[in-house]
Amino acid sequence: MKIAQIQMAVTADKQANIRRAVILIREACRQNIDMAVLPEMFCCPYDNSCFDTYSESADGQAQQALAALAKEERIYLVGGSVPEKADGKLYNTSYVYDRQGRQIARHRKAHLFDIDVAGGQRFFESDVLSPGNAVTVFETEFGLMGLCICFDFRFEELARLMALQGTKGIFVPAAFNMTTGPAHWELLFRQRAVDNQLFTVGVSPARDEKASYVAYGHSIVCDPWGMVLHQCGAGEEIVVTELPLERIGTVRRQLPILSARRTDLYQITGQK
Repeated sequence: MKIAQIQMAVTADKQANIRRAVILIREACRQNIDMAVLPEMFCCPYDNSCFDTYSESADGQAQQALAALAKEERIYLVGGSVPEKADGKLYNTSYVYDRQGRQIARHRKAHLFDIDVAGGQRFFESDVLSPGNAVTVFETEFGLMGLCICFDFRFEELARLMALQGTKGIFVPAAFNMTTGPAHWELLFRQRAVDNQLFTVGVSPARDEKASYVAYGHSIVCDPWGMVLHQCGAGEEIVVTELPLERIGTVRRQLPILSARRTDLYQITGQK
């Protein structure tokens, strides 16, 4: 399974961001990819003051463009995330399209990013956004894949629920900042991969030092052994990586973590 991570620069111009995303995905498609993944809030500055203005309802502008592109290029497309307006609320939402341009998944960020780090970043998504309430997976011809957004990935139970359903990879549009990124970005993606013995894929916007919220960048792919297959730098970058999915079975046979769980002692209860 060949994936493309689109670590793109995000500006204050929604139309320009959508056009840029399309251009970069088309460029990646020259390498015969199966799936492209965009970053969190790929068409909108990551700023509470922007989310309502840049939001769209069902079949909005960004969604239409990505669905059409997925169909034209015959790829799966994880559309980063956009501010979604529904039922009088705003959500941070990721849409996934199949090779026919059909929406096959929608994930609304379940864990809102509300932090106040001493000497670091302060940001409260809940001032504007509402949380989703789903564990999100989607089917491909390569198997089941999981989807979550940024802060969701910090919650190990969510990743484990996806793994127990049989997912082979977890895709994470994200925008860690310059406080949390250097400290935890690589650590989390490697740890979730090791814990659940699957691939983890994080895609960030490129870093813009002049933005009100400065993203870390460093889009990453980790394998089931916790090895970093690729990690970007800070700037705009397209990376194509082939995921050797057979590696999952090999690692799980070598280290039977999932099969050796003591469900007589402990278990996760919740939505599957």
